[in-house]
Amino acid sequence: MAATTEEKTIHLIIERQKDPSSEPYKEEFSIPYSPNMNIISALMYIRENPVNKDGEETIPIQWEMSCLEEVCGICSMLINDVPRQACSTLIDDLEQPIRIEPMRTFPVVRDLIIDRESMFDSLKQVKAWIPIDGTYDIGPGPRMNEKKRLMAYELSKCFTCGVCLEACPNVNDKSEFMGPFVFPQVRLKNAHPTGEMNSEERIDGFMEEGGLQGCSNSQNCVQVCPKGIPITTSIAAVNREATLESFKSFFGSDNY
Repeated sequence: MAATTEEKTIHLIIERQKDPSSEPYKEEFSIPYSPNMNIISALMYIRENPVNKDGEETIPIQWEMSCLEEVCGICSMLINDVPRQACSTLIDDLEQPIRIEPMRTFPVVRDLIIDRESMFDSLKQVKAWIPIDGTYDIGPGPRMNEKKRLMAYELSKCFTCGVCLEACPNVNDKSEFMGPFVFPQVRLKNAHPTGEMNSEERIDGFMEEGGLQGCSNSQNCVQVCPKGIPITTSIAAVNREATLESFKSFFGSDNY
């Protein structure tokens, strides 16, 4: 006879770590199944009932969450070896035992909590913002044509979740590569009618150490991006901008 919903259980194998300098270890949990559970709800159950598979009391698991609707990006983790969002990953779609681990690309703070500060440092390097003088009202900004607006909207969906860095083979401790997410951000800001005035600065920043030369075009980033952002087309577009910028620097901008 098939097990009823009440009898079904979920088997979780979670990698834990007490602090940044501690060795990671595995801990297994068996929790009751409920329909439409996501990974966050499973972790919350363990937080409320911190007992492992052997019936031993344990320290509640630490992780981060905020929006619970795939907007904030802070619940990124490895789930069955795939980097994704814990809030939008359903238990019913996963094979058991379910293996949950922190993403390897980033330093581990504790358990499933990681430090994504490097992503924001990268955004600083490429000046991924639109500089506006807010000292006085200058009226409405310039309008974008519809084609460019649609393109910019797709690029703006990035929420720095970090899964593209986890999937990229060029982001590791032997490389300074900032990661795939920077390409769409440079393209987005350079496409803005006000932001394009600083496009050369962004391209120059991206041509420095850790920039576009680190990309080998493996395209793993596109496969895991939860928002379906056109990263590979952004890579091509930014590479073209960088090539033009190189020619300008070499021959002089007056000819371009």
